[in-house]
Amino acid sequence: MIQVRFFASLREEMGREGAELEAVEASTIGEVWEKVAAGKERPANLLMAKNMDYSGPDTPVCDGDEVAFFPPVTGG
Repeated sequence: MIQVRFFASLREEMGREGAELEAVEASTIGEVWEKVAAGKERPANLLMAKNMDYSGPDTPVCDGDEVAFFPPVTGG
């Protein structure tokens, strides 16, 4: 099972805190997004992490991984 988490405004946009996905349903972080995003296009500036390490959409995922999606952090 892959645990998926949404953070900050993305959590509100998705309408949920996260999801669970069978590991056989996705082999990369990009595919995880496609499966859990309900048809929403992946924002170009979306930050992604696998097991708390920043990652890209082509990063492989496997059973037991946690994948997180969150908007970019801005300061000011």
